[in-house]
Amino acid sequence: MGLRAGLKQKAMECGARIVLAEGSDPRVAAAACEIARAGIAQVTLLGPPDEVRAAAEEGGGELPDEGIELLDPSGSANLETYARSYAEKIAKKGGTIEDAREAMRDPVFYAAGQVAAGDADGAVMGATHPTAHVLRAAIRCVGTAPGSAMVSSSFLMVVPPGRDAAERPLLYADCAVVPDPNVEQLADIAGAAVQTWRALRPDAPRVAFLSFSTRGSAEHLKVEKVREACRLFQDSHPDIAADGELQADAALVPSVGLSKAPGSRVAGDANILIFPDLDSGNIGYKLTQRLGGAAAIGPILQGLRRPIQDLSRGCSPSDIVETAAITALLSKGA
Repeated sequence: MGLRAGLKQKAMECGARIVLAEGSDPRVAAAACEIARAGIAQVTLLGPPDEVRAAAEEGGGELPDEGIELLDPSGSANLETYARSYAEKIAKKGGTIEDAREAMRDPVFYAAGQVAAGDADGAVMGATHPTAHVLRAAIRCVGTAPGSAMVSSSFLMVVPPGRDAAERPLLYADCAVVPDPNVEQLADIAGAAVQTWRALRPDAPRVAFLSFSTRGSAEHLKVEKVREACRLFQDSHPDIAADGELQADAALVPSVGLSKAPGSRVAGDANILIFPDLDSGNIGYKLTQRLGGAAAIGPILQGLRRPIQDLSRGCSPSDIVETAAITALLSKGA
């Protein structure tokens, strides 16, 4: 069984309740049918039921009798409960109960309210909404996890098998959210990435903080930032193998790691790569995907108290199914 199929298989064991916020979109409705039929999760589809059924038909699916709940936020008995909870969170900034009610009529905010209340284990959204709107709902309704100061992201990269190896999973962070992290933020991103890895993978995390320098081969303020972030991470996570600063080849290629960083617990065998900024992270994952033929699963939002995932507006039904499986796994690993 391949790694991606294995994620779905593992998600089936979670019994997670996942809400899909944009049920009137044919891709989302078709994905919900597949998720329910495969037993990946119990699904709540938000939207007017007639629109959701029409969307499922347009998407080539038929809503199964079991495993899917259709829910229109505007007529939900829980809207007032979620609104009152949200009103408490926005009161300090001048928000009113009417503002909260209006927000909860938005399916993205309603889904986040469901997750915040514990009525769903996770949410998947963004097929028809921009990332900024998804992040706003997630941060305002759910908030950040204990010990995490911010929301970041990662991509699970599945590198195809080479001549002598099986497919190789790697986690890249941050590739989508934080443009120019400082020392503390970079260490925070690494900590969140470790939590993501542990929810998705059975093998121990091995964290490489990437740079254009390996162990002092160059000196620059950018190198020092990476070096200090690694030290800060190691101070707070002494049980996790981590090293930095490392160049990418030293982090991934055993012979190069042995030559450039002898004695390292990580060099040559890293599975979590922490990029120094969003430029390098975004470029790195796309090069790995487009030139290396790797599957890029994500972005996976991390650092939230409960999992909410953001889809690309160009997503396919299979992308949504895969994201729902990851959300289910994160909900049980959080």
